[in-house]
Amino acid sequence: MSEGHTPLGETMVKTTATPARVALTKSAEGVAYISLNLAPANAYYEAFLREIGVVIRTLEQDDSVRVVVIKSGLEKFFCAGADIKVFASNSVQQNLALVAAARINANAIENSSKVYIAEISGHCLGGGLEIAMACDFIFAAEGNYRFGLPEIKLGLIPGNGGTQRLVRRIGRRAAMELLLTGDTFGVSHAQELGLLDGTYSRDSLAEGTREFANEIARSPGRAIAATKRALREGSSLPLAQGLALEAELADALYETPDAAEGLQAFLEKRSPVFNR
Repeated sequence: MSEGHTPLGETMVKTTATPARVALTKSAEGVAYISLNLAPANAYYEAFLREIGVVIRTLEQDDSVRVVVIKSGLEKFFCAGADIKVFASNSVQQNLALVAAARINANAIENSSKVYIAEISGHCLGGGLEIAMACDFIFAAEGNYRFGLPEIKLGLIPGNGGTQRLVRRIGRRAAMELLLTGDTFGVSHAQELGLLDGTYSRDSLAEGTREFANEIARSPGRAIAATKRALREGSSLPLAQGLALEAELADALYETPDAAEGLQAFLEKRSPVFNR
């Protein structure tokens, strides 16, 4: 719960009128960047979460965007999770509303038709780690900052998907240890656990993330969305039902313009140009 850059080479074509603490930029390649800029630690409260949610919902309706990168504009923190001072002064009902807003955002990220990438180069704790784990990929910079879900030290447990997404990323035994101790851990251990999908030097993190995001963004949006849904929903289904879901999603793509373009480009030995 507790304790910026423009990607290298990126051509930004649009900046929205969102508040400075939630900045949104989009590239011509179909990648959007959400930068959290609430100093000193991106420690959130309900209004901040709702601002993030507005940006997520806006991007979901934007067919020109296929990949979303969530990053921090702060040097030391990705996100410290809930602002403990606010949390302590709130009523129980206010805290329930805060947590509900955090859950809505995490679920919107996970269920999005876009691919989400968390780009981390500073402390990522509590609700901040829950945001990152809702993303499809987590890339991190090397450094001395910490990860963790320390809620148990406050008499609580993660409530925004932390227990469920952590165990799916690193397995039951390792997740149990981290959740019950509330201990924080460094980048190397996060990589060893399988929490991270890639690490970079601090100077190359933005470029590495950008290159990966652009590669995905070159794929057709409907196929990206179908892939995410097949994996997200199918992984919890019996095999026969998962195969039926895959068949339904695959069959719906055969007559799309993107499928026609992909096949034609293959025959003509050129790169496909998919609709945006």
